[in-house]
Amino acid sequence: MMESNGFPQCLKCDSGLLLPLSDYGRDGAPIRYKVWVCSNPECGFNIRIDNGEVTLGRAIGQSYK
Repeated sequence: MMESNGFPQCLKCDSGLLLPLSDYGRDGAPIRYKVWVCSNPECGFNIRIDNGEVTLGRAIGQSYK
């Protein structure tokens, strides 16, 4: 289900929106929509793409790179 702002509703908690996050690849090329995360901090649901592999629900934390 899409909200009026264009972001899909989180199907896990049904109260947050899935928000897209982008990153940069090894060579500095932008990677649009690498991760989609739920806007509800208590939910924590996410969908992530790493090297062409899709993972669901991986723990999200701060990067120390």
